[in-house]
Amino acid sequence: MPKTLLDAIRYFSDPDVCLRCVASLRWSDGPICPKCGVLEPTFLPTRRLWQCKACKKQFSVKVGTIFEDSPIGLDKWLPAFWMVVNCKNGVSSYEVARAIGVTQKTGWFMTHRIRLALQTGSFVKLSGEVEVDETFIGGRARFMHKAARVRKIKGTGGMGKAAVMGLLERHGKDGHSTVTVKMVPTVRKRVLAPEVLQHVTEGSEVFTDSLPSYKQLGEKYIHQVIDHAEAYAKGKVHTNGLENFWSLLKRGIKGTYVSVEPFHLFRYLDEQSYRFNTRKMDDGERFVRALHGIVGKRVMYKSLVGAEAQT
Repeated sequence: MPKTLLDAIRYFSDPDVCLRCVASLRWSDGPICPKCGVLEPTFLPTRRLWQCKACKKQFSVKVGTIFEDSPIGLDKWLPAFWMVVNCKNGVSSYEVARAIGVTQKTGWFMTHRIRLALQTGSFVKLSGEVEVDETFIGGRARFMHKAARVRKIKGTGGMGKAAVMGLLERHGKDGHSTVTVKMVPTVRKRVLAPEVLQHVTEGSEVFTDSLPSYKQLGEKYIHQVIDHAEAYAKGKVHTNGLENFWSLLKRGIKGTYVSVEPFHLFRYLDEQSYRFNTRKMDDGERFVRALHGIVGKRVMYKSLVGAEAQT
């Protein structure tokens, strides 16, 4: 498996290598017919397809993955996948389009499908020392056009922005902190407190800022609060781990993507949290781990642009 982007481009320039790579990752015991589940279908080398011996249906390695129905070859998909997974501050659809030779619209669609592969789909309860914090994602009012500012900003603080909640477990099983983030409708107690109760094991040490929404956590956790009006850390009582993650997230959104609609924000959260949680891996390991998430996931272009809601 390649170790650098240059190695990846060279390695995946051969369509047969791409085919073997994806096939070995999704079918460890050999190809299986996605329609009837029969093993050992016949491989058609001239078309790079398999034909089932039972139902006679032909299928490709893309079927049932994020690559399904895409006319783009795997020799372009896999380098684009490498870029999204390993670029620390993210990579824009314009850059992906220039790098692999597709249109910006195609590059945008590809990057969103790749982000879908980075979703874990599961959540293990956090324990030990856990930081909990929230932030707001959105444009600053002073940079908005006057008409947009009047339409979006109805108050102070986070009005007009998307609220995001984060939970960080310090020193996890591998000795490194891991983070989980999600969008929340509001930062009030009725939303934040149940999220902590759902995702953090009772009896754990929970560190938060002085937001009133966290006050009742002391009933089931060892709850310690840091008041940012006084200090940012008092020994181990701080939320600096999550503050670091927020800075990485916002650097990517503001510096690379520039503008992210709230409708798509959760995908960018999945992308950044995946890179953060695998930061101790090298690029090749991170790439292979992400490729295991391509199966059983699919997103259509019309759902990405909101066409389904309009029809």
